[in-house]
Amino acid sequence: MTELTGVHVCAQDIRNDRDAVDLIAQAHYEHQAEWVVLPVEHLSPEFFVLRTGQAGAIAQKFVDYRMNLAVVGDIEDHLAASASFRDWVRETNRGKQIWFVPDLESFAARLH
Repeated sequence: MTELTGVHVCAQDIRNDRDAVDLIAQAHYEHQAEWVVLPVEHLSPEFFVLRTGQAGAIAQKFVDYRMNLAVVGDIEDHLAASASFRDWVRETNRGKQIWFVPDLESFAARLH
């Protein structure tokens, strides 16, 4: 796949909203990105359990700082385990700022 313009692929673990702010700053100031691609392997298992608040806190930082987020990877087990998480993913995917996609090719197709 060719490199996507305006996209920064995260290479570090994101465990909380403070990590998210650091990632957003890096994406914006160092890479002039409009989108952050966050592979699921860089998220803790708590992210996928909505009652922990981790997913909401991280997502809110992206909304607050007007940075787009694509969580990329297989989340099928998490979707099957939680109706509330499944509903949240469905709702975010209807929007334009936070997406859950299975792979980079799907992200690129949706982006264009």
